[in-house]
Amino acid sequence: MLDVRSKGIAVLLIEHNMKVAMGLSDRLVVLDHGRLLAEGSAEDVRSNPRVVEAYLGKGASSHAS
Repeated sequence: MLDVRSKGIAVLLIEHNMKVAMGLSDRLVVLDHGRLLAEGSAEDVRSNPRVVEAYLGKGASSHAS
């Protein structure tokens, strides 16, 4: 996958493991039940309170730093 990135080829990767997705992707789009939660860099997505809540539950975003 990393070789594909270096060649500038776009790939649609559907992955539920966020660590894997963030390690392979320059840009992420996160869906929850088919609805857009967030998009952007791994850091943007990782720090998005809506993403944290969807993956860890309500109240988790206050502990996500």
